[in-house]
Amino acid sequence: MPKIADIEDTPNPNAVKFTLREPLTWGVTHSYENAEQAQGDELARALFLIEHVTNVFYVDRWLTVTQDGQADWKQLVREIAVPLRAAPAASAQSAAAVFAAREALADLSEDDQQRLDEINELLEEKIRPYLRGDGGDLHVLGLAGNRLIVHYQGACGTCPSSISGTLRGIENLLRTIEPDIEVVAA
Repeated sequence: MPKIADIEDTPNPNAVKFTLREPLTWGVTHSYENAEQAQGDELARALFLIEHVTNVFYVDRWLTVTQDGQADWKQLVREIAVPLRAAPAASAQSAAAVFAAREALADLSEDDQQRLDEINELLEEKIRPYLRGDGGDLHVLGLAGNRLIVHYQGACGTCPSSISGTLRGIENLLRTIEPDIEVVAA
């Protein structure tokens, strides 16, 4: 049962980040934009039962919950804490779970896989730490030619700056290694 170490505001006024003392997962990201997507996830399903919750994102030792802007955060945080504290801490993660999380990009050519590895290395070093610090993350959905398709998760998923400024910043950074790349958010 994870204990809450800290609760932080994020740049998105409709999202709050919970930092935990024990991990909920070992590197596998869980991101849900509605209750239907969360059907197989007990924690996320319980969080979507709370009125005003519109997005649930968690990985390792933190969870971000986004609301519709109609709830009082003080009250909502108390409600969120109940299922969060009841959730099981992560057990040892199987190789199958890690494989399933990465399977979507398995059909890339060897050259494109090498390009994607370089892109991910740069994202991991320069972008993801900041997004995670703000209660979000970025998942690469695809690489087709010079087009990189990304999906924002957690607080970043509904933050106005992620679609404009942050996306252009990511594209400009990636152009240092891929001059013709275009980054689009899905």
